[in-house]
Formats: sequence, structure tokens, C-alpha cells
Amino acid sequence: MTHGSIEWTDRRVEVIIGTLLRAGVVAAAVVVLAGAAVYLVRHGAAAPHYAVFQGEPTDLRTPSGILADAATLQGRGIIQLGLLILLATPVARVAFSVFAFAMERDSLYVVVTLIVLAVLVLSLAGGML
Repeated sequence: MTHGSIEWTDRRVEVIIGTLLRAGVVAAAVVVLAGAAVYLVRHGAAAPHYAVFQGEPTDLRTPSGILADAATLQGRGIIQLGLLILLATPVARVAFSVFAFAMERDSLYVVVTLIVLAVLVLSLAGGML
């Protein structure tokens, strides 16, 4: 199916989706490694206290808190941001699939993929509330 000057073939969509997934995983890995480096430089010499369990601080439990910590170059915030990017990668793949099916004018797959996208988003949002 041609839309404008771009031909939306199955092969083209597969290549774009593959590139999207690779880029998301590589970006997440780079961000996590950068956060780990920052964390180790600042806290690498600290002795861990295994006697008392300490969960994640509350500021690292929401996307806004993670973004705020990452913006201030906190190592754990940067690591969590990388994990958010990793979680967002398959969601972006499904969102792109909706667009690709719409370009191919395949309404059945658009509806099915929108349902999958809604389930993904609601599942992730439920875990962050």
C-alpha cells in the first residue's frame, strides 16, 4: 500500500519494528550503564547493610520521581530511567503497529492492536499507581 511517497509493505514495517526494538534496548542499556557508573562513583565504597531490608525510595516509584532524580543526575534515578525506556520499548512497538496497520487500511488489525495497546498501558499504569 502506498501512502504519499512511502510504500508500506510488510517487509518495510518489519524492518522499522526491528530497528525500533533494537534502538530501545540499546538506549535502555546505555542509560542503565551510565546510571550504574554514576552510582558506583558516588556510592561504590559504601558498605551494604544486609541486616535491614530497604526497598526503593518513594521518589523512584513513579515516572515523575524517576525523571526528577535522573534530571539531577542521581545514579539510581538514571538506572530507573533506563528501565522505563526498556519497558516503553515494546509499548512503542505496539503503538507503531497501530499506525502501520492504519496505513495499510487494515481496520481489523487496527482494532485488535488498539486493544492490546490499551491492555499494556493499563497494566503498566496500574503498577505505577
